[in-house]
Amino acid sequence: MAGSVVRSERRDGDAGTGRRTGLDRADVIATALDLVDREGAAALTMRRLAAELDVGTPTIYWHVANRDELVTEVIRLQSLRLVAAGGEVQGASARDRVFDAARRIWSSSIEHRATTSLAHQTGTSSILMHHLEAQLVQELESAGLDGEAAAEACRAIVIAVGGSLLVALRDHGQSAPEHRPDALWRDGDAPISQATREALASPPDLEQLSATVLRAVIDHYVPG
Repeated sequence: MAGSVVRSERRDGDAGTGRRTGLDRADVIATALDLVDREGAAALTMRRLAAELDVGTPTIYWHVANRDELVTEVIRLQSLRLVAAGGEVQGASARDRVFDAARRIWSSSIEHRATTSLAHQTGTSSILMHHLEAQLVQELESAGLDGEAAAEACRAIVIAVGGSLLVALRDHGQSAPEHRPDALWRDGDAPISQATREALASPPDLEQLSATVLRAVIDHYVPG
């Protein structure tokens, strides 16, 4: 009974200020996700979200207990959106289809850096990628892998993708110029040739390199 009184007071309070009524939990979560996509992970505060929805901050707590719950639900929603946005897996062969499914993990993480960062910061990366990984496992099973073989292949592919993402999403702008890879390779004292040193100091084609590594891992695990 007490809970219903508190809830009624919160709703009446928002209505009394002329602010938005009829808000539901799905609205709150979807708006929070859009806010992160638009302004970055740091923008997701209860006060900022309340302003975005034109409600009082207590109304947000009507729908979610705290920021941790809000973040988890935002990441769950993004996980579903990523699968829906990708559509059907494409490819003429089993290896091509597995590659396409795996590549979606890479491309979605790059395209939606803010939610990728939010998931990393809050320990919800597994939730974010779960549906894409499930799609990958379906393709591995369709290629003839099952049980431990499918699990090992999935984990190896995720490790390959995750490793390349770690490099691709690294922000060298936060490092002093002399601490960045190009400077370290050019000025280092390792006994390597000048040609190799200059090549290592040049910006890599991370998209191409990650695809090459991914293909190699898939070719190892998936029958041709």
